[in-house]
Amino acid sequence: MKKGRFLFLVGLFLLNTVVNGQDTFRVLATKGSNEIKSGDSWQPVKTGASLKSGDELRITENASVGLVHSTGKPLEVKQPGTYKVADLASKVSGGSSVLNKYTDFILSSNSAEAKKNRLSATGAVHRGPESLKVYLPENQNAEIFNNIAYVNWEDKGGAPYVVSFKNMFDEELVKVETPETSVMVDLNDPKFANETAILVEVKSKADGKTKSEQHLIKKLSQGRHDSVNKSYTELNKELGTEASELNKLIQAAFYEQNKLFIDAIASYEDVIKMAPDNASYKEAYEEFLLRNKLKDLKK
Repeated sequence: MKKGRFLFLVGLFLLNTVVNGQDTFRVLATKGSNEIKSGDSWQPVKTGASLKSGDELRITENASVGLVHSTGKPLEVKQPGTYKVADLASKVSGGSSVLNKYTDFILSSNSAEAKKNRLSATGAVHRGPESLKVYLPENQNAEIFNNIAYVNWEDKGGAPYVVSFKNMFDEELVKVETPETSVMVDLNDPKFANETAILVEVKSKADGKTKSEQHLIKKLSQGRHDSVNKSYTELNKELGTEASELNKLIQAAFYEQNKLFIDAIASYEDVIKMAPDNASYKEAYEEFLLRNKLKDLKK
């Protein structure tokens, strides 16, 4: 009996060790001076950190932590207080390999190793002295799934700036003058109704010389649109209907993996608007632009 009881207790200990040793959550984003207790000590929460079921999480005032469960399901914790990770895990239901695919992509793309590899692979940028950089992809990746596109550019030459949208015959469809370094365009505008491809160019009105190269925004063909829409619908079934920052971040990963960089930009812009004071999302946006060579690394 004593031997049996001993083996039973050893089994319980091993089971508890396995359960508490599992990575229950990973941190996708964090804002504020949040802490995690693993063992006896409290440590600051960092993006990419693992939370095990035996850990505790402390959320400070006006702070938040965006988590992803081992099933791929996102969970955002905003209320200040101390939480047992096991209790947070009990609130998570569902999740699938569909979500895991994109949350894993976010974590791996923003890891320290990924940043190190990107920096080592960054070459010199050669552009003319009067060339203005627009943060849009090369023409082979210029497709757009939705109707909203953001055109952003470096602040060079001086405001105001003039953004021209033209058809493939170089005929001007829309011209926008702005003191900012960003404009949003809605392709549902009747002026774009009959256009499957639109050329974009940005000029500095201040000096009259500084301008960008022409960039392309191309609507998806019906077949490609249907294919993307099927996958997008499957993803949103898992995410649910809530328009949260984490959901937008995962949607951005979906678009990036499908080479829909213009749509990914729109999702990141939405995230920043929803959480303008969360540095994690701004850093993720910046990393997206840099790793896809949409933006030059500042020397």
